[in-house]
Amino acid sequence: MSVSSTLPAESDVRTALAAVNDPEIKRPITELGMVESVAVHPDGVVEVAVLLTVAGCPMRDTLTNDVTAAVAALDGVTQVRVNFGVMSDAQRKELQSTLRGGKGEPVIPFAQPGSLTRVYAVASGKGGVGKSSVTVNLAAALAARGLSVGVLDADIYGFSVPRMLGVEGRPTQVEQMIMPPQSHGVKVISIGMFTPGNTAVVWRGPMLHRALQQFLADVFWGDLDVLLMDLPPGTGDIAISVAQLVPNAEILVVTTPQQAAAEVAERAGSIALQTHQRLVGVVENMSWLELPNGERMDVFGSGGGEAVSAALTKTLGAQVPLLGQIPLDPRVREGGDSGTPLVLADPAAPAAKALGAVAEKLAVRQRGLAGMSLGLTPTGRR
Repeated sequence: MSVSSTLPAESDVRTALAAVNDPEIKRPITELGMVESVAVHPDGVVEVAVLLTVAGCPMRDTLTNDVTAAVAALDGVTQVRVNFGVMSDAQRKELQSTLRGGKGEPVIPFAQPGSLTRVYAVASGKGGVGKSSVTVNLAAALAARGLSVGVLDADIYGFSVPRMLGVEGRPTQVEQMIMPPQSHGVKVISIGMFTPGNTAVVWRGPMLHRALQQFLADVFWGDLDVLLMDLPPGTGDIAISVAQLVPNAEILVVTTPQQAAAEVAERAGSIALQTHQRLVGVVENMSWLELPNGERMDVFGSGGGEAVSAALTKTLGAQVPLLGQIPLDPRVREGGDSGTPLVLADPAAPAAKALGAVAEKLAVRQRGLAGMSLGLTPTGRR
């Protein structure tokens, strides 16, 4: 039998390429219009021309390997050559339209009536309670359970999520759409990815609102199961903007055991009464320090999480559970500095187990419309 009689047809090659996903967008390159041409030569060499969204795409090597592996598996292929080009402006706009489902203007997908993504706004009354550490560990734990997870670092002034999740890549832009980098299986976006060095962000309310709006609408998040939003401390502009832009977002309050922190956390949670949002629960961080002899030292006192849970339950007239108590562990801080959350670095650690248990409670909640605000406001009796 001659070599040419065993060669794959062009359609066979394109079928094989349909199994290759763009590393950032996570959809087939054939569906995204990235396969410009396919040529099958008599000697079994197959040339595939792939269009990158931007010149200098950091995922070029990954695409080369994936395309080569997919095509080389076909009978009769002796060699695979992958050639790269760059999309034209028209092709990028067509890709943008495809990703937005044919809608030209950016919309916030999580605010749409049919959205199945669970959005958790992680809030605290004051700084220093470990809100960001809780956020990144929950995100990593949820992703490790096979969920599609995103983290939006909404703490514009005090952004820290990229370092804590070990994000080294920069966002890629396709027209006006931003592809977020990933780390530990989590998609991440932060203002820190757009500022040079450690430059401070000096913005007032309207700019903060616009930045949050862009992160929600202009970033291609894909089909997320869970989006965690790391809010700044307190009840300021960002908390109000979240309620306006994503009214179905549920608030997760983080506090520490001491009463002073608990009282402030209670105020942060009670904003749900004014914004008509749901409170998913309370997490008490740095609850105790486990000593070598097995005893617990209450470094920051005790009872703060239970107090916040009880007070918010009474205030809102609906159960606001204490979802978990996280022991004080220096490795949580170390994981934040190194970019590997403790739930991944040492899943057996008591703090990691406690964080994993909270993630499990959030993970088992079904995708759906439950918990969404209906946007109804009492008008009184007639």
